[in-house]
Amino acid sequence: MDNAELLRKIRDDEPGAFEAFVDRFGDRIYGFGVRMCGEREDARDVAQDTLLQAYRSLKKLKHPEALRSWVFRVVSNACLMKRRKGNYQTNREIPLEDLMPGESEDFSAAIPDPAPGADEELVLSETREAVRAAIDLLPPHYRMVLMLRDMEHFSTREASEILDIPESTVKMRLHRARLMVRGELAGSEAGNGQR
Repeated sequence: MDNAELLRKIRDDEPGAFEAFVDRFGDRIYGFGVRMCGEREDARDVAQDTLLQAYRSLKKLKHPEALRSWVFRVVSNACLMKRRKGNYQTNREIPLEDLMPGESEDFSAAIPDPAPGADEELVLSETREAVRAAIDLLPPHYRMVLMLRDMEHFSTREASEILDIPESTVKMRLHRARLMVRGELAGSEAGNGQR
């Protein structure tokens, strides 16, 4: 079922429309929430609030092709509101599985396939942990852009619409976020004597 059909079912209050909406977006919203909020409980709250708020407002959406970016705008705002309310702690631990793309995404080009050797598995595990830690250190406005572009695969234009900022700002924040992650990774390698 495409977005237009899903919206039609929602507008017509057809049975199963909410479940179809949750099936389509629930996991992605939750994963995004975990990466932005830092804790599963906060992410569950954000996901539930986002799903209900979005579902109730979907009848007003005029362009079905904008559904995905509109939903991520709602979840982005919910994550930012969670931070503003002071319920957010930056030192919370995030399981690595929550940072990795979903089953439908191909991340294999970015992370080499570990060989059966324990050394390779250890290096891969340490690399993932270092990337996760570097992303966690990003200021929220940089992390949000990085997540939307590099992990959720939104275009610059879509990220701009979701965050309600100019495309040039998205590009600048993405560039700075990548530089910060790269710098943090270089610093951690130097600290471990791996340089």
